[in-house]
Amino acid sequence: MNKNDHDFQVKVHTAMYHLIKEKGVASPAEVLMAVGVLSKSDYERWRRGHIDYLERVCKINLRKLSFINHEIRVYARKNDLKPSWTDYRRWGKRETTRLRFSKSGDENIERLYATHYVSHQKVEEAKNKSEKQKD
Repeated sequence: MNKNDHDFQVKVHTAMYHLIKEKGVASPAEVLMAVGVLSKSDYERWRRGHIDYLERVCKINLRKLSFINHEIRVYARKNDLKPSWTDYRRWGKRETTRLRFSKSGDENIERLYATHYVSHQKVEEAKNKSEKQKD
């Protein structure tokens, strides 16, 4: 692993740690913003459907994006985080269409970007809260 990859690895793992600690869930898009690869304004423009796919506005090449996605999964496995697929739809009042993450539109790549990782502790807390509300 070269120094640049190692730096990204540290940034990704740190971002995952903080997102899980603060919110109990981490998404690839949030990690990309946290490591400085994706601006919040570009993310919001993509969510509104003004950008055809998310990778277009990321400030690094596809190999590095792939490396970041890999490191997100490594961190999630090491920390026993639960994967949860999320359906990304365009924001707005018009017809909501599914958003694309990658130029290729490959189903596996799209699934990886759309997978959030959830703390088991947060899942249990949500279950307990739901059960209490039912009682």
